[in-house]
Amino acid sequence: DSLGLASSGQEAAKDQGINEAYVAQPKVYNQNTNKLSKQTKKAHNEIYKHYIDSFNSVSAQLDAARLHDGTPNPDNSVFRLLKQNEISNMNAVWLHELYFANSSDTNSEIHMESLAYMKLQQDFGSFDEWQKDFISCALVTGVGWACTGYNVFLRRFHNFFVEENANSIPMGTYPVIVLDMWEHASRDYMTKRKEYVFGQLKELNWSVIEDRFKKAIRIAEASK
Repeated sequence: DSLGLASSGQEAAKDQGINEAYVAQPKVYNQNTNKLSKQTKKAHNEIYKHYIDSFNSVSAQLDAARLHDGTPNPDNSVFRLLKQNEISNMNAVWLHELYFANSSDTNSEIHMESLAYMKLQQDFGSFDEWQKDFISCALVTGVGWACTGYNVFLRRFHNFFVEENANSIPMGTYPVIVLDMWEHASRDYMTKRKEYVFGQLKELNWSVIEDRFKKAIRIAEASK
C-alpha cells in the first residue's frame, strides 16, 4: 500500500541545498469487479497515472524553485504553489493506490474473529454502526474520498472524508479503508451514488484491510 517513491539523486553540495526530489512509480492492480465498466476502469487507471506524472513533474521542480524563489512571500511564491501541488498530487496517488488495493474483491468476506471486525465493533459499538457511519461519510463527500483510519490522538478508529485530495484530512490518521467518491469512479452509476457505495462495500478486500489494521495496531503501540 505504500507510495512507491524513490530518491532521484544523492544529496547536493551544501551551497546548492539538498535535493529532495522523488519519483513515484505506477503500480498495477487487478480490477476484477463487474460492477464497473471496462471504460470506467480504463479511465480510472489513466487518471491515476496522470497524478503520478504530475507529482513527478512537481517534485522535479521543487528544489530549483526553493533556491530561486527569493524572499519567502505567501502572496507571490512559486515554491508555495509547488508545495501545494505536491501534497495534492502525492495524496491523489496514495489514495488511489489504497483504494485500488482494498477494492474489487468479488469473493469479499469478513470474519467475526478478524482484527478488523473486532476493532470496528469495539470503536463503533457494532460492525453495522461502522458501516452506517461510513456510508454517511461517503454520501456527504462532494468530490473526494471516504475513509476509515486509526487516529493517534483519538486513540481509536474513525470515519472521515477527504474533499478533493488535500482538504479535511485529520491529523495523525493512518487510513485502513478508502473509497473513491470522485465522479470518475462512480460514472457508471450517474446520480445513483448510494448504489455505487453499496456495490463497493460488497467487494472490499478484507484480506488487504486486515493487514492495514495490523499495521495500525503497531502504530497505536508505538504512539503511546
